[in-house]
Amino acid sequence: MASFLSILALFHVLSPSVGPSALVQAFESRYRHSATLRATFLERYRENGRLVRASAGTAYFSRPGRMRWEYESPEKNLFLVDGKFAWFSVPADHTATRVPAKQSGDWRTPIALLAGEAKLSRVCSTIAPSSSESPETPGNAVLFCAVRGSNQKHKSAVSSPGQAPTPSETTTAFLELNPSTGELARVVVRQPGGVSLEFQFANWQFNPPLPESLFHFVPAPGTAIVNGELPSRESPANP
Repeated sequence: MASFLSILALFHVLSPSVGPSALVQAFESRYRHSATLRATFLERYRENGRLVRASAGTAYFSRPGRMRWEYESPEKNLFLVDGKFAWFSVPADHTATRVPAKQSGDWRTPIALLAGEAKLSRVCSTIAPSSSESPETPGNAVLFCAVRGSNQKHKSAVSSPGQAPTPSETTTAFLELNPSTGELARVVVRQPGGVSLEFQFANWQFNPPLPESLFHFVPAPGTAIVNGELPSRESPANP
């Protein structure tokens, strides 16, 4: 605890020009010691800079590796990872899709690191200050993340961290953090083809009491369970 308080004191003095290693340490310290988390979120999906869809709701996280995303607007949907499977449910359609959690390519899945070890190195092969993405909240800091497992053929994407690569090169992420607390304010994921996905978070709660039932999927009567791929995040018809 003393070392973390020292980090926070350093941030108050140097914010927002602290180095990336200190930012990463503050983020990981902030989330690593919480068994449960709760936050409200706003999700935006864009194609070539054009806003296609915006959704909002509440996200819950629980160790080890479980999370629940309840979408309230523009329609009710549920994305749930129970530790073994990832579920996507559309109550209005009376359908639910199930895939093994490790096979889910959905971009909410990497954010499950908040309910795990909270180590950015598990998701990012390169972490550096961003020079191309500005924080939406003054005083926040933005980190560039070269996503592990994405196409890294173009060396320039790694040799110039923080510079947004061309759509055909690789998948990158930008993390906006509050340098005074280490809290995650925003994640922007840029994918090949000009697709971007943004998550904004607010009202973080650390170690809130969450019922175990939140992380178990119980289909409503008459719901059809489909085993296969989750709906594409690139479809504007999906949350």
